[in-house]
Amino acid sequence: MGIRVAFGEETVVNITQRNLANIGNQAKVSPRQSGKLLNQRIMNAEIGLIGGNDFIATVTQRCQLPIHRAIASYQKTEILSWVHNHETAILIIEASSLISQGLCQDIKASNPLRYLYCIVVAQPQHPLSLTEEAEMIEQSADAYLRFSSPTATPTEQILLENRLFSAYLQAGMRQVNQFYQLQHTNDILSTIALSDSLTGLGNRRALEWELSRQIQLSRHQQQPVSLIIIDVDYFKSVNDTHGHLIGDRILQLLTIRLQNSLRVQDTLFRYGGEEFIVLLRQSDLTQAEAIGQHLRRSICETPFTLNRGLTLSITISLGLTQLQDTDDPQGQNILQRADDNLFKAKNAGRNRLVSSI
Repeated sequence: MGIRVAFGEETVVNITQRNLANIGNQAKVSPRQSGKLLNQRIMNAEIGLIGGNDFIATVTQRCQLPIHRAIASYQKTEILSWVHNHETAILIIEASSLISQGLCQDIKASNPLRYLYCIVVAQPQHPLSLTEEAEMIEQSADAYLRFSSPTATPTEQILLENRLFSAYLQAGMRQVNQFYQLQHTNDILSTIALSDSLTGLGNRRALEWELSRQIQLSRHQQQPVSLIIIDVDYFKSVNDTHGHLIGDRILQLLTIRLQNSLRVQDTLFRYGGEEFIVLLRQSDLTQAEAIGQHLRRSICETPFTLNRGLTLSITISLGLTQLQDTDDPQGQNILQRADDNLFKAKNAGRNRLVSSI
């Protein structure tokens, strides 16, 4: 369910989640949702086996944790593809000739956004020398264990090997959990860094990141992009007359109304103070003008009803422009033209939209 906070006749619904989810692929979720995803990731930290059939059978018998997936292969390219396509977090790898080829190192290098804990296990008939063990650890293996033959080794030795194997698995699980905990914390910090605390919209930093990305996509896909700067008319008088708490509430309610008047592919940002910016994807100037006028009417035609029965009529001024081939990739040119048009709208009497290429 979404976050619902009542303000007079209108309701804030999923402001942060809707806007930050629109910022490219950097979709953010609430801390509660992120915590649920974190727990799922930890619980679903899968163990994978890589090696021959005999090795897989031996490890399955000795492992005290569930083996989720296995691949019976010694082909490096096949193994790399398998790891890439499966959500394994702990890999138990047979110490074969693949180790000398840097398998662990290549596995981790080809999956940079995942945490992978590699335990290398040698079969009794193929133990590694000390030099090979050192090379294996140098090539990104996290742990090494050599199994003894169960038919030629005292039971106590086998039990100790099983205990060490279990300890390595638990150590791997701790490392995986720590990685996801850190990732969870980073997600929360990223959300805070990109989100405006009052409205839940993407802030100026989020706009800078997304604007340059949209310009790049627009030129690559040859699709138009337009930008609107919105300013609340006479907002200082609202604060001076009714106080900053009422002014803040107006900005929150205004955010909701603007959001409800936009398309799914459009993204609203709080640029600062009472200024907002809308990025209109796949929209030329004509399409953007229609959307801009719809936004303006949605604000001016219906007064805002607040707590204590207070009703205020608000208007907005808008400056609009479309991305040009000569614009810089960071978006300073398109921002400047939109701001110039906003200035013209203000000087022309407010509560209007001014647009230009």
